[in-house]
Amino acid sequence: MKTVTMRVDDSVYNIIQLAAQGQKRNISNFIEFATMQYLTSAQYVDNSEMAEILNDANLVENLKQGMEDIKNNEFTIV
Repeated sequence: MKTVTMRVDDSVYNIIQLAAQGQKRNISNFIEFATMQYLTSAQYVDNSEMAEILNDANLVENLKQGMEDIKNNEFTIV
């Protein structure tokens, strides 16, 4: 097990503390739980969803073009 030290704004800490209390968790357990929830739900797609994405030729082409635009610094952050 590793120890991680982090700095957060007081307002963020208060939100984390309230959320942890609401789930009857200590703060470190809540941060670990929330991180794992985020990483496993927001960052990954299952095999059927990936197959659907890859079968959409127009979407794949647009994603490739977007990556090329990023590489060439041809984008605007809005």
